[in-house]
Amino acid sequence: MRADWNGYDPEDNFDELISSPGNARVASRGLVKYLRSLSDEQLSRRQRAAEMAIAEMGVTFTVYSEGENIDRSWPLDIIPRVFAASEWQRIAAGLDQRVTALNHFIDDIYNDQRIVKDKVFPRGVLKGSKNHLDVLTGAKPRYGVWAHICGSDLVRDKDGTVYVLEDNLRVPSGVSYMVENRSVTKRVFPELFRRHQISPVDDYPAQLFDMLASLSPRPLDYPEIVVLTPGIYNSAYFEHAFLAQRMGTELVEGSDLTVGKDDCVYMRTIHGLQRVDVIYRRINDDFLDPDVFREDSTLGVRGLIRAWRKGNVALANAPGAGVADDKVVYTYVPEMIKYYLDQDPIIPNVPSYLCMDKVQREHVLENLDKLVVKPANESGGYGMLVGPHASAAERKKFATLIRKSPRNYMAQPTLALSTTPTLCHGMIEPRHVDLRPFILQGERTYITAGGLTRVALRKGSLVVNSSQGGGSKDTWIVEDQ
Repeated sequence: MRADWNGYDPEDNFDELISSPGNARVASRGLVKYLRSLSDEQLSRRQRAAEMAIAEMGVTFTVYSEGENIDRSWPLDIIPRVFAASEWQRIAAGLDQRVTALNHFIDDIYNDQRIVKDKVFPRGVLKGSKNHLDVLTGAKPRYGVWAHICGSDLVRDKDGTVYVLEDNLRVPSGVSYMVENRSVTKRVFPELFRRHQISPVDDYPAQLFDMLASLSPRPLDYPEIVVLTPGIYNSAYFEHAFLAQRMGTELVEGSDLTVGKDDCVYMRTIHGLQRVDVIYRRINDDFLDPDVFREDSTLGVRGLIRAWRKGNVALANAPGAGVADDKVVYTYVPEMIKYYLDQDPIIPNVPSYLCMDKVQREHVLENLDKLVVKPANESGGYGMLVGPHASAAERKKFATLIRKSPRNYMAQPTLALSTTPTLCHGMIEPRHVDLRPFILQGERTYITAGGLTRVALRKGSLVVNSSQGGGSKDTWIVEDQ
């Protein structure tokens, strides 16, 4: 038996590997030719080998369910997703442009607010942003960069157009799984990596270290960098430990750090206090410093914001960067690009409706059965309404929420997300995917070669989040043929 590649049909969707039944896209021809040569049993055996490798390597994620933290093995489908290098160059340029404009915006918002004064960005949107932290007004992080690590989610519609779905600028996660997906795929398909020129992703931890080092307030060849984690019960703890280990830095919790009388940050070690130069923080703003934010926080470090504002320690991402991690603010990014860079966006936004606008709100309320409605500051696919798949009761509930708090909601059309061949119970079937590339910005900018492809493993589903039944794939950038 062979998987039926000739019968594979993504129907009306744009497929990442197959251009039409029986025909592979140019960039994926070598991969598809090889996969065609494998029997169903050979493919299934490779998938089992991948799952065993993931278990042996301890690659897990945490699901919060009924008050319990459940660790599960990371779900990886072994059939990669492929981009041609020429297409990726354009996407990478668009991501560089976008994160540069976003950092200009954040720096402007906490300082001169020119974009508000010039009436390009509404003051009312800023006033309603729960992630705009007035206490940080006047702060000046190095290079004017606030969001040092950004994960912008990309989707492709059925006509092949790539859109930015949203930007993640607070504590974006998932990059460790991108690196581990590549490691496992190399184990499963070593012959493919010998035959094809596939851009590497293994250098991400080194690039992350170099970016963080460039933020150091002291001119050292090897500044003291730490990864600040909330602890082992956090859903992304695997990633925190992974990145610390790969960078050769310390993984610390708030109780491991203290701020001295000189307003410098120190790490407690068996040899005494050791000064810290850069903190890659993986905890939310609210918990960073009980002197400034939540008084009851035990996760952060008392005096940390004071030390940061005085330039004695660097924080990545900088506190307050979340002002741009807002799905309502997202709708203004094209205007930001034009305002700060005098350029047109290379990658467009998904067309969006703002519920705070009366006319657009009425359109949303009248078309809830056709739209996806998102709250401004939720993540992970939570708190949203997928209109076509929602019940009448769910749509009624959202109508009430929108009317009660219109600033907190925006809506988008339901895109026909692109598909890619996926191994499902021994069969090759199309499943919807998105992509999260990671952009580093400090002294210079680095963009991953591809990113984390997330796949909706349930047939017909558009939900790709692992916590809600999604999986992942390795993402290949291959030289044009």
